[in-house]
Amino acid sequence: MSDRNKTESDYNFWAEQTNEEKLIKCRNTDDCINNKTKNNFMKISSFLVIAIISFVIFQSYLCKDNICLKDLEELRLYNEYSKSDKLHVDNPATSDKRILYTKSSNIEKVKQSKITNIINKTMPSIVSIEASILNSSQWFGEEFEERDMQSGTGIIIGKSDEDLLIATNNHVVGNSNKIKITFIDGKEANAILKGVDVVADLAVIIVNIKDIDADTINSIKVAEIGDSTNVKVGEMSIAIGNALGYGQSVTVGYISAKDRKVSVNSAIGSRKMLLLQTDAAINPGNSGGALLNIEGQVIGINTIKFASSRVEGMGYAIPITRALPIINELTTREELPDDERGFLGIKGSDILEEDILNYGMPYGVYVVEVTQGGGAELAGILPGDIIVGINDIEIT
Repeated sequence: MSDRNKTESDYNFWAEQTNEEKLIKCRNTDDCINNKTKNNFMKISSFLVIAIISFVIFQSYLCKDNICLKDLEELRLYNEYSKSDKLHVDNPATSDKRILYTKSSNIEKVKQSKITNIINKTMPSIVSIEASILNSSQWFGEEFEERDMQSGTGIIIGKSDEDLLIATNNHVVGNSNKIKITFIDGKEANAILKGVDVVADLAVIIVNIKDIDADTINSIKVAEIGDSTNVKVGEMSIAIGNALGYGQSVTVGYISAKDRKVSVNSAIGSRKMLLLQTDAAINPGNSGGALLNIEGQVIGINTIKFASSRVEGMGYAIPITRALPIINELTTREELPDDERGFLGIKGSDILEEDILNYGMPYGVYVVEVTQGGGAELAGILPGDIIVGINDIEIT
């Protein structure tokens, strides 16, 4: 092959290759016409074969997931209504313009309107609590007082012609000397402490009906009490409370566990409580508020949460069935006049570890002040005494 042919062949890489010898041979004969006809026939046959194979593959793709289209007219309708993105629910099922394919869903959920109705029904029985606590301290023999405010929540559990009874936590109101509550309509009233149970962390406060105006009386209601023994793990729970003192708010979750033993540290020491566990958010200020079931019944009194950067969604409530006997006992307690009450008759303080090491004091209670006319004064106890035991029981 000449250099010219070699050069020209380099440019034929993407071109259709032609047999030059065959082209010269048929240039002046009828063979070229027959070969051309034969070639055309082969091309048409190849095209038809490719078309049939493509159609079969296309039908197989459409029949995937049971979407088999019977004919071209049905294919046209499918494309038309798919592109228009219309449901055409007004067409009868036998119509050619029906929806050709759909999938059913098994998702079930509680309607939001039902949750809203439960909240609207229960909210009038919840109050916000603001408790004032007077803390005293001593510095170089002088006594200083400081007033702290803490927020909480209460549940209206009873109503009589004279009083409105509200249940809450002891740690919300137990040490307070002034309690103010706010009702659903924003009106405020002062409350007094009826009774507390420190170990169960329960308290009952009362509001005089005379201190509540008629409109507020009509807007509030007594809470519906449920049965916490019938609660099942996985049931929905709704927590209502005065979170962070901003007013009533709602959180929703589920019952995570029943009869959960929780160690609680407080001023009286560490103790174990049997509580309901929920993942509904329980925040500061929710204490004393209601934990509700899906029927809007109180199944628990929110009390504590597990606070840690490693933990999320572990709040606890006192089961209402356990709390009711204590609440009823606190509610029915008779209030005695001052001259019939029993008094310790002293104001005391703990002797600290450094006092024992530095001054050689014994373990006990240091008497700061003695009440005049009280039993301690009559027994001869004086300010500065240290009580180391009572009835042969040593203080440690």
